[in-house]
Amino acid sequence: MFAHVILKPALRKFACAIFFLTLFLSLLSCRSSWAQESPYIVTYDHYLEEPGSLEVEYFSTFGTQRGGNDFDAFWAEFEYGVTAWWTTEVYVAGQTTFHDSTIFTGTRWENRFRLLQREHVVNPVLYIEFENTNGADKILKEVEGHDVESDFADPNGESRKEHDHELELKLLLSSTFKGWNVAVNPIATKNLLPSEPWEFAYAIGASRPLALKASPRRCSFCPENFIAGVEMYGGLGDTESAGLHDTSHYLAPVVAWNLPSDWTVRLSSGFGLNDNSHRLLLRWGLSREFAGFGELLEHFLGGRR
Repeated sequence: MFAHVILKPALRKFACAIFFLTLFLSLLSCRSSWAQESPYIVTYDHYLEEPGSLEVEYFSTFGTQRGGNDFDAFWAEFEYGVTAWWTTEVYVAGQTTFHDSTIFTGTRWENRFRLLQREHVVNPVLYIEFENTNGADKILKEVEGHDVESDFADPNGESRKEHDHELELKLLLSSTFKGWNVAVNPIATKNLLPSEPWEFAYAIGASRPLALKASPRRCSFCPENFIAGVEMYGGLGDTESAGLHDTSHYLAPVVAWNLPSDWTVRLSSGFGLNDNSHRLLLRWGLSREFAGFGELLEHFLGGRR
């Protein structure tokens, strides 16, 4: 409680400081390479899936809930590199609310388009997502508009009756310099009902491998296989009431462990920065990349003709 009292009046200055510091670091960055999976769970960098590769991912978010039951929301992602400039992805999500029920909460179709062919100081990627979810969705892949903790306290039987069809747009601004990656994601979301306003949000991340020099031998626990960082994300109101009033915000240390077998493990512990936020969001993810999936699929389909 003491931490929340301290953080609440300082949130505006803290958020602004983090935003402009991140943007400043991005502008200082220059061309570099980045081969490993990032540790981010909410923030996106500019790296797309390799063309023809399929990545299968599973994520889980455990959230504490004042005024309701704690929950575990989970989702699977199927990400495919269509071309060097286009990655498409499908989400399937559900959740378990303790002492309530386990339900399916919807699907998402995400597309990312690289706007510049080569690496630049700042690399922009256009993100377009279509969502078909219900009101019981709790994966908190992003925090939008005036989303606050109390919105997630309703019983599943009630919240699942609400159906949302949304368009989500992001501009993914990302840069890498001497191993450091810095990413800034402004977000705008629109419920496709004409009467609903546009909602705004942000996600910011910075990360770096524990070591930049690769070990001479193949190993699982080498420092360069671990990437640590931090994310900050939250809502910025909507077209009817923009700003930080009645919004929630989170700060989350993140880490990724990239194994030589192409498996990646991600861990995140998110802490609410004001009284509108969940006090704790524990996230973890497991992913596996399958290189050459496109060629295998073409060979399979060609053999059936």
